[in-house]
Amino acid sequence: MALESTGVYWIPVHEVLERRGLEVLLVDTRALSPSAGADEDGSTRLPMDPTAAPLRAAAGGLSARGADLHAAHAGAGQREFGGEQGDGVRRRQKSLGQMNVGVHRAVADPTGATGMALVRAIVKGEREARELAKLRDPRCHKSEEEIAEQLKGHWREDHLFSLGQALKMYEAIQERMQDYERAILEKLKAMEREECRQQEPPELKNKKKAQTILHRGQEPLRQALYRASGADLTAIDGLGVETVQAVTSEYGTDLSAFPKEKQFVKHVLLAPNRSTSGGKPVKKKNKHGTASSRVAAALRMAALSLRHSQTALGAYYPHIARHKGDDVAVFATARKLATLIYRMLRWGKDYVDEGAEAYENRYRQGRLRRLTSLARELGYQLAPLPAKP
Repeated sequence: MALESTGVYWIPVHEVLERRGLEVLLVDTRALSPSAGADEDGSTRLPMDPTAAPLRAAAGGLSARGADLHAAHAGAGQREFGGEQGDGVRRRQKSLGQMNVGVHRAVADPTGATGMALVRAIVKGEREARELAKLRDPRCHKSEEEIAEQLKGHWREDHLFSLGQALKMYEAIQERMQDYERAILEKLKAMEREECRQQEPPELKNKKKAQTILHRGQEPLRQALYRASGADLTAIDGLGVETVQAVTSEYGTDLSAFPKEKQFVKHVLLAPNRSTSGGKPVKKKNKHGTASSRVAAALRMAALSLRHSQTALGAYYPHIARHKGDDVAVFATARKLATLIYRMLRWGKDYVDEGAEAYENRYRQGRLRRLTSLARELGYQLAPLPAKP
């Protein structure tokens, strides 16, 4: 049986039919076109036999079991709370700024251990800058004196009240997000692969990333994602646990719905748009709020984080940016991340970073081969410059 994936309206029908023992094929609406036949009200008719037409299943519907779908919805709810949590952080920073208290200047991350300790102490009534600075976490790069210098402000009661309310909002949403995370871990546990049970993912070669994941308390989720997919996508440079969760919650852990790598990249909206009409390019608007757009946005953010990394992907980014600009570089690097994800989940290929230096050498060698070939076609021969004395 085929079911058209229209917004969230297919979900209750899918769950009822699935409980009745029917195998439901969730069909990607992008596979349909007006030429397939439309009713008078504008709706498109699906064929009675889904095998009679080349209808491709939507990624989530084909690759995900029932548990996958519930985990995806839980992940979506967690992301919504994440946006509300960001609002709480901004309100908190506004109240502090109105009192000229620079917690965001005292510490790099206002939501980190030191930043949260400072805000909680201020809400509880501490006003002495030096006493507040003693709450500095040992891992903080700034000294107590530097922190204390940024915490000398005026303490108006109305701003303090707003600060307290913003902190309550932040902590309440954080608690709800932890509930979502526990629910996601339970769903992922039900999806564990037999060969991955009781196994831990390989140790990350990037020690800084490993420490960050551990510090944020994301290691249990990383391990659960590994056991469910059989691949540790966080090994790919630029991909954190949040990005991996965004991809797997939308597309599942089985990408067999996409026989070819290019099909997956196109579905994630990271393929160049070459539509033309009358010999001129036609710009199509992507639908926001879809699974594809959410994954594409997550991969773009991951690509942006690679700008200054000493990795092959980090070396790839500036080469594109130098000739085509940062926007194209982000798009191209995100596309490369999508291909690496596909290869790991579809074919089990491990990610190996050759390093920035090796990439630069390979890039120069390729460029030299192209220049040599071009010179030969024009009747010339390249010769190296003599070494400088």
